[in-house]
Amino acid sequence: MIETTPGIIISFVLYLIFMLLIGWIFYRRTQNLSDYILGGRGLNTWVTSMSAQASDMSGWLLLGLPGYAYIAGLESIWIAVGLAVGTYFNWRFIAQRLRKYTQIAGNSLTLPDYFENRFRANSKILRIVSALFILIFFLIYTASGFVAGAKLFNTVFGLSYIGALSIGVLVIIAYTFLGGFMAVSWTDFFQGMLMFIAILVVPLIAIGTMGGIDSTAASINAKNSELLNALTQIDGTTISAISIISL
Repeated sequence: MIETTPGIIISFVLYLIFMLLIGWIFYRRTQNLSDYILGGRGLNTWVTSMSAQASDMSGWLLLGLPGYAYIAGLESIWIAVGLAVGTYFNWRFIAQRLRKYTQIAGNSLTLPDYFENRFRANSKILRIVSALFILIFFLIYTASGFVAGAKLFNTVFGLSYIGALSIGVLVIIAYTFLGGFMAVSWTDFFQGMLMFIAILVVPLIAIGTMGGIDSTAASINAKNSELLNALTQIDGTTISAISIISL
């Protein structure tokens, strides 16, 4: 467990209260179902983009990917490259069209709504199938986020895994049910800013602690020189083009 101080604990408690406060604020502002589910389609670009990426990255970016990078070395950079390319194409070719046509297709509020309206389905099969896919895969993804948060609280504050998981679940459910999409988006925005700062600051602190870039590279090279090669695995095997593309 990391040594905690009263300042860290107070900061964390204030952070949780702030998240709940955002939920309460947007609970008061929500007027109808469209506001609750889509924020009335009125989110600005910065909040939308930061919220989407914070939700997308979440625990795997700050725990999963660094853990893989620690084990696999520079090979892990291809995951980041694939992520950047995929994100660009998503925003460039899908997001704008989806935003436009969900409104045209009966002002659809959810993807199952959109699919049913867009393809003029006479039965509920398309809606049910798409809803099941969302439920199954997002349930797994959401669970991984809760697990990451629980492990973080367990490491930093020494809470039991179940206790840490319960706190995270209760706070997130509370502000989500209170404020809907707007609350989720704005909490994601602030959390995304914290993630962005952490991604910039933590590596700089780590490199500084190691004595600089050269010293850090030398230490890694002494452990396994393949860790610094983006084109090989740690055992020296060359990474195939198919493997790079799949990452």
